[in-house]
Amino acid sequence: MNFAFSEEQEELRNVVRQFLEAKSPESAVRELMETESGYDPEVWSQMGEQLGLQSLIVPEDFGGQGYSYVELIVVLEEMGKVLLCAPYFSTVVLGANTLIHSGDDAAKAAHLPGIASGETIATLAFTEPNGRWDESGIEATATNDGGTWKISGTKMFVIDGHTANLVLVAARTGAGVSIFAVDGDAAGLTRTPLATMDQTRKQAKLEFDGVEGTLIGTDGGGWDILSTVLDLAAVGLAAEQVGGAQQCLDMSVEYAKVRVQFGRPIGSFQAI
Repeated sequence: MNFAFSEEQEELRNVVRQFLEAKSPESAVRELMETESGYDPEVWSQMGEQLGLQSLIVPEDFGGQGYSYVELIVVLEEMGKVLLCAPYFSTVVLGANTLIHSGDDAAKAAHLPGIASGETIATLAFTEPNGRWDESGIEATATNDGGTWKISGTKMFVIDGHTANLVLVAARTGAGVSIFAVDGDAAGLTRTPLATMDQTRKQAKLEFDGVEGTLIGTDGGGWDILSTVLDLAAVGLAAEQVGGAQQCLDMSVEYAKVRVQFGRPIGSFQAI
């Protein structure tokens, strides 16, 4: 079996690399780390308008390009190399994947076109103050009040949670863990940016006080969706880390070639 990337995938890599080298230099990363939003809206728009990156894995029926996860991995690896400050991981890896794997065509039709166009910034809110990542860690509740779902509880470390205009929330109903779509500006939702170690990826605390939401998928079927999405997210995060590690190696090799000690480049010493 051939595990090498195809010619088309390598072409995608080169196009994305050229774009990111121009739009996400180290100076831009440092500037965006100091901002509250953590990203450049103009670059975010260009990612969609010029490259269609937000639409990469969105099915064609919902305004996307319908590529496989392998193409997404190629893109994420390049983003990891430059520490791209943008809500891409939250919107595409978490948000789009949750909708795609929900089996809810109405929800897909409602939200995926906006993600594909770059108009929608989405995220997934599932971790809570208890710090647990398993099904029992979901303690936020959702109750059906006369046909309207209302969500209460607290979510922690929500990636881009303070800027997303679509929040997909894991909450517990009488049937079990379920997924709900919530507007980022919904009444009763309080969003607080968090001071975290990695400021290239902003995170937030989200507090829900009777916030209205729309059920995604089936009532009680949320954990199956989450399990799949979290596995895909782990692969995506690993791809970013591969890109970052490759960049570190490339920088080290280049330094070893130009750093002179004892009259010769240090790369010529056997130990290096």
